[in-house]
Amino acid sequence: MSECKKLRYLLLLTLGLFFAQEMKAQDVAIKTNLVYDATANVNVGVEIGVAPRWTIDLSGNFNGWNMSQGRKWKHWFAQPELRYWLCDRFAGHFFGVHLHGGQYNVGGLKNSISFLGTDFSRLSDSRFQGWFTGVGLAYGYTWVLGKHWNLEAELGFGYSYTQYDRFECAGCGRKVEEDEDHHYVGPTKAAINLVYVF
Repeated sequence: MSECKKLRYLLLLTLGLFFAQEMKAQDVAIKTNLVYDATANVNVGVEIGVAPRWTIDLSGNFNGWNMSQGRKWKHWFAQPELRYWLCDRFAGHFFGVHLHGGQYNVGGLKNSISFLGTDFSRLSDSRFQGWFTGVGLAYGYTWVLGKHWNLEAELGFGYSYTQYDRFECAGCGRKVEEDEDHHYVGPTKAAINLVYVF
């Protein structure tokens, strides 16, 4: 059996087991991050209750659009998170630990920002293409808006390791650095999520 067929069967088995379980109220939620939506980043999240005060959240984000004037801000990333709720899940205060990873192609973004050892102003005249992975801690709060609707705010702080190639300009140019790495410490998550709870 080919690797592709094995992967397909494993995915179907996993989905079958997931949907075969009895889902009760307050066990599953879907969400979108309004902060990412405002910056044209397609995103979706799902959160599943696994114990009375524990949930697992998984969000995915994508931006594949070309910007004007040779600017680029293309990326995709996934961010799974384990959450502990202080009272009931899907309401009130929570703490989380998350992983994140993805790929990016970013450059031509004029700025003069330097933050916690990372010089974002290098994005003004260069394009960076590479991948990243990391871990972070988060705190959030969820307001119950109605029977099925919540509003959630969350901020995370953590560490990311990235490896990249640097190019002379955002739209074209020769490669001037290859397989360079960078260690980032700072915000790793910012969310205002609109949540629908089943």
